[in-house]
Amino acid sequence: MPDSSTGSTGSTARPSRRTVLAATAGVTTALAAGGAHAAAGPSAHDDRRLRALVSRMTLEEKVGQLFVMRVHGHSATDPDQADVDANLEEIGVRTAAELLARYRVGGIIYFAWAHNTRDPHQIADLSNGIQKASLGLERGLPVLISTDQEHGIVARVGEPATLFPGAMAVGAGRSRADARALGRIAGRELRALGIRQNYSPVADVNVDPANPVIGVRSFGSDPEAVADLVAAEVEGYGSSGVAATAKHFPGHGDTITDSHAELPYIHHTREQWERLDAPPFRAAIAAGIDSIMTAHIVVPALDASEDPATLSRPVLTGILRGELGYDGVVVTDSLGMEGVRTKYGDDRVPVLALKAGVDQLLNPPSLDVAWHAVLNAVRDGELTESRLDESVLRVLRLKARLGLFEDPYVSHDGVDRAVGTRAHLAAADRIAERTTTLLVNEGGLLPLSRRRHPRLLVVGADPASPSGTTGPPTGVLADALTGLGFTATALSTGTAPSAATVAGAVAAARDADAVLVATYNVGAASGQKTLVERLLGTGRPVVAVAVRNPYDVAHLPGVAACLATYSWTDVELRAVARVIAGKVGPRGTLPVPVQRADDPATVLYPVGHGLRY
Repeated sequence: MPDSSTGSTGSTARPSRRTVLAATAGVTTALAAGGAHAAAGPSAHDDRRLRALVSRMTLEEKVGQLFVMRVHGHSATDPDQADVDANLEEIGVRTAAELLARYRVGGIIYFAWAHNTRDPHQIADLSNGIQKASLGLERGLPVLISTDQEHGIVARVGEPATLFPGAMAVGAGRSRADARALGRIAGRELRALGIRQNYSPVADVNVDPANPVIGVRSFGSDPEAVADLVAAEVEGYGSSGVAATAKHFPGHGDTITDSHAELPYIHHTREQWERLDAPPFRAAIAAGIDSIMTAHIVVPALDASEDPATLSRPVLTGILRGELGYDGVVVTDSLGMEGVRTKYGDDRVPVLALKAGVDQLLNPPSLDVAWHAVLNAVRDGELTESRLDESVLRVLRLKARLGLFEDPYVSHDGVDRAVGTRAHLAAADRIAERTTTLLVNEGGLLPLSRRRHPRLLVVGADPASPSGTTGPPTGVLADALTGLGFTATALSTGTAPSAATVAGAVAAARDADAVLVATYNVGAASGQKTLVERLLGTGRPVVAVAVRNPYDVAHLPGVAACLATYSWTDVELRAVARVIAGKVGPRGTLPVPVQRADDPATVLYPVGHGLRY
């Protein structure tokens, strides 16, 4: 049967609590105190119950519990035909229910591109359908449903859910209270949707401005500041009953290589790793982090074999578990990324990851290959069944702490009470206002005056809107400024404007009293730089808004004013509009240094720079 809402209250069909408890061998509610941190651990009595549960599982069921897999479709049993076709091609099953029946996977990850996250009620129904399908199996267990909801430029659940500024913006705000509130509110909304594990916060320290994979997903370049905010966000998620995940261990912040495409090397010495990369992970562990995600990176100083950290026993068992004392769940980054597939085949990667100390194997390119590889490794003696038992027990402990054995289901009423509420949206707006950073303000151009600058032209880059927000950035910014009393017109010029596009923008600028330019990753030879230079030639005041990397300002020496938003999500664009209009003052400060464009060894604006008015 398809997942569907039943009854007049909007609740979704679900087995009774008694049925759930019976299906999971009577694991007690003491195992399921929602919001408890991993550090708390179950009592000895409850742990014995979980161990007994593991002892009754077949080898195939144990192998399945270690996998977290994607699946296409908005429904667990009745997805659209296109999603059925995609599932058959990628996994060999039609639906999430068939995936659970065949492989007994312990977790499922949601993606927007897989059509898992259309709207809040649908997400809740999908989550309930997944739990019902799994618990309906012999010795069925609840499923740990996860997603990447970092906020900022990476999120899978979009509007009408509350979307917060991303990590670097929060780093600019430098508020532990805001980071904690983000985790608490975001966690509450995810839990209402049936998502109990979030792959956030990013604990990487963004040392390299050219980092193509972390960048604004990091809180900043100061290890101690990053550690403080990571710990605060972990505490917020813990209070909401959702498992936070610190990533990407042992630290992905100092590389110019994207591990999605190839295998990065990080050449920190052991002392540099201790000083730069380790502090946020230590802080996350001290704060009771529920899970830690591995990085597909090579750090030769930590493992001379030059295996990716995901497959490195010295890194995961020696350092993470042994030296840092972490005994929670270790989850791989996606096993479909090229960084982890470069050195070994897809059949070896999951086995080597388990031997290294991993507990959850995330999103292998072929589940059938990976699942059978682990199964055969146990049958052939390369892996012991007791090694699997260790990881299965960690996974079950986490499920128990998150309340999945007590009641894994959610309701439409619960969604309506938690997701995208007025209070949550207002909190996101307030946090965003505290992150907007004013880098340049020559002659006190900002805030703009409705009397002196009534007509505004908003031009610039319009990258695809992140995080399920409405976009495009120029349109959102123009609409927000119009709502604040200006007459603002949007003209998208793109990330690589042609000569004709630049000429059109220059012509339009002559009818404006001031021009706002949204910039996106400006480089020395960027057409965006040419656009700004030509606009400056009109004599109109030009305000640049760096909508991703704050480093853009180094390439725009002539602008009278420049602000950084660290993302082009609606919440941050609305906040910068209020700052431009003077409704609120700029309060953010740079969480990373900005080097001179013509002399990268010289700092143009240091960490902590941020103007006021």
